[in-house]
Amino acid sequence: MVYHSSFVDEEGVRRACGCPLLPLKSHIKGPAPVSDQDRTDIVDEAITFFRANVFFRNFDIKSPADKLLIYLTFYINVALKKLEGCRTLAEGTKAIINLGLEKVPVPGEPEFPFPGLFVHPESQKEAELFRDYLKQIREETSGRLLSVAYRPNGTPNKWWLAFAKRKFMNVIAL
Repeated sequence: MVYHSSFVDEEGVRRACGCPLLPLKSHIKGPAPVSDQDRTDIVDEAITFFRANVFFRNFDIKSPADKLLIYLTFYINVALKKLEGCRTLAEGTKAIINLGLEKVPVPGEPEFPFPGLFVHPESQKEAELFRDYLKQIREETSGRLLSVAYRPNGTPNKWWLAFAKRKFMNVIAL
């Protein structure tokens, strides 16, 4: 059974491209509202549910937050592929920083991994808002992923990096 997001009924949350811009426990500057540090956010859910959800080829969307969960699960898969060959936390950090420097595609652009998952932006302003949100959430996810993919002594955690070989929803991560 697929794990769904607990952010089902988020009233008063801004949206871009049909996606809620959910609050994040983040120090990274961006359009996401700041969440309480003791509250679970969408990044926590994505990392917690990743190892179960990555096995599924189909994902029933029950709320708009599930779309973001799908995107983050795919992003974690891409990040783990980048970390796969890194033998130390320092190498992994460098690989993740390089991943963060890549251009973030938005719906409607050919590089976007899930055409049809999100609504195309109605304006350039909405596209840039969504791009900035995705960039912020990817950076936040990357930082938290490093803390689970590597042990405190800086060596790889094989129980996480083994999932780099999995395809999520039959989408090949490059």
